[in-house]
Formats: sequence, C-alpha cells, structure tokens
Amino acid sequence: MIMGPEWENAHAIVQMQEGVQEFDWIHALLHWIEADMGNADYWYRRAGKKRATPSVSAEWTHIATALSGETRH
Repeated sequence: MIMGPEWENAHAIVQMQEGVQEFDWIHALLHWIEADMGNADYWYRRAGKKRATPSVSAEWTHIATALSGETRH
C-alpha cells in the first residue's frame, strides 16, 4: 500500500463521508499508510476503533473482512 493517485482518490472519498463509522475507519488506515500516526489515531477514535494488527497490510485485511461481513475460521 503506497501513496499516490489511488491514495488521493480514496482520501477524497472518505472525506466526503466523514462521520460515517466505516469511512472514518478507512480514513484512519489511509493516514497510517502515509505514516501520519497522530492523524490515524484521531480517525481511529472517530471510528470507535483501535488498530487491531501490527502492519498496514494486515490491518487492511482486517478492515476489509470486517466490512464485508465475512468471518474467518
């Protein structure tokens, strides 16, 4: 996961949905990707979530799984 045009587009989308828990959670991840941990922590608090994993990649999988309604066995 890297910064670039896709990150900018994703950031614009989550900003338009500010206040919606799922989008705020993804917003937190986007700031983690850019290594802005203060901002990431702010958005995790707004989403009512905490970082659940030690890496961006694992966190993305965790968020995607949670939002898709899947359960892991």
